[in-house]
Amino acid sequence: MSKINVPTREEVSSKNQAIFDNLQKGLGFVPNLYATFAHSENALGSFLTFSGAATSFSKKEKEVIDLAISQVNECRYCQSAHTAIAKMNGFTEEQIIELRQGHASFDSKLDALAKIARAIAEKKGHVSREVKENFFSAGYNKENLIDLVTAAGAITVTNLLHNLTDVAIDFPVAPELEPIAA
Repeated sequence: MSKINVPTREEVSSKNQAIFDNLQKGLGFVPNLYATFAHSENALGSFLTFSGAATSFSKKEKEVIDLAISQVNECRYCQSAHTAIAKMNGFTEEQIIELRQGHASFDSKLDALAKIARAIAEKKGHVSREVKENFFSAGYNKENLIDLVTAAGAITVTNLLHNLTDVAIDFPVAPELEPIAA
């Protein structure tokens, strides 16, 4: 049972009802975690603006970040949602498991991204020189580093929200993995 209810369209402000309508049109449903933001008059719109902002990362790279960080933060909702999204973006189940573990043996550039994303979450941004050098050597640049910080912030917000509220997962539930040792 959830620690906090998932509000229905009728239970949220008219401002959030409009956002629900747009989500319904675009996604075909309003994900429970997004609906939970609507307990606040402003949080849902603010979060969607922040998380949907332009980035230097491709959709696949964004999923690498989201999967690695959601695993570190032990967010079952985001692990499940981003497993489904990663599959839509062409990743296999085996690749998704690796990304959640913070590496990508199948692609050296994505491996560097997964490793730094995992390290950012584990070390609160205090990543080793080696991990940063690996990121830049893989072809990423300063813009990517800054965009990585904002992407890490956005996924951490949803990770924290779910970990606090425990709302029902409305995506196919991702397999559990062994906890990551820091």
